[in-house]
Amino acid sequence: MKKLIIIPAYNESESIKETVNDIVNNTDGFDYIVINDCSTDDTAKICADNNFNYINLPINLGIGGAVQTGYKYAFENGYDIAVQVDGDGQHDVAYLEKMVDELIKENCDMVIGSRFIEKEGFQSSFTRRIGISYFTCLIKLITRKKITDPTSGLRMAGRNVIELFANVYPKDYPEPESVVAILRAGMNVKEVSVIMRERQGGVSSIRLWKTVYYMVKVTLAIMVECLRKHRKKG
Repeated sequence: MKKLIIIPAYNESESIKETVNDIVNNTDGFDYIVINDCSTDDTAKICADNNFNYINLPINLGIGGAVQTGYKYAFENGYDIAVQVDGDGQHDVAYLEKMVDELIKENCDMVIGSRFIEKEGFQSSFTRRIGISYFTCLIKLITRKKITDPTSGLRMAGRNVIELFANVYPKDYPEPESVVAILRAGMNVKEVSVIMRERQGGVSSIRLWKTVYYMVKVTLAIMVECLRKHRKKG
């Protein structure tokens, strides 16, 4: 099976080299592509100087656009599996084989790496945990499926999801919204327990003052999408 690691990166010069080297040295059978989202720091230079596989976006598209670019690349190049690994060093690639096994064994469309099943390792900030708990409840209300870590960026997709996301993907803060989309499409989503590290460099796009805005915006996006699909069915 062809397997691709998608690494969205915006101003990740402090950690991108270590992230890619970790992938090269500690994974087997995975290709990778860095999606440099028009960074203003040295991310692109580091990728070029180290002969990394990367795509430079000419304008900043945000996390949704960067990740969708990766899915488009995966779809157009015939990959069977694509997994998002953030460029900030939080995700441990040692769990990728476990995720592949779950994807195949359980016939999943998506496998999410969750830090909240066994609650080990870095558990995120208090304010972000509030948001995560809120989206867990919202997603369960809408889909009847409990996702313990709906904002996790460590997500592995099969070919069906790759094709879907190559064509349609949320723009801002896409993780909860995209999980709802594939669950409502009748696809199979599982979680596996992982341990995440603290960010190894750079700054999160979700700051304290953005938490409420993030929750409101994603909630509205989810509800609008649900209403739109309900009308289509009607």
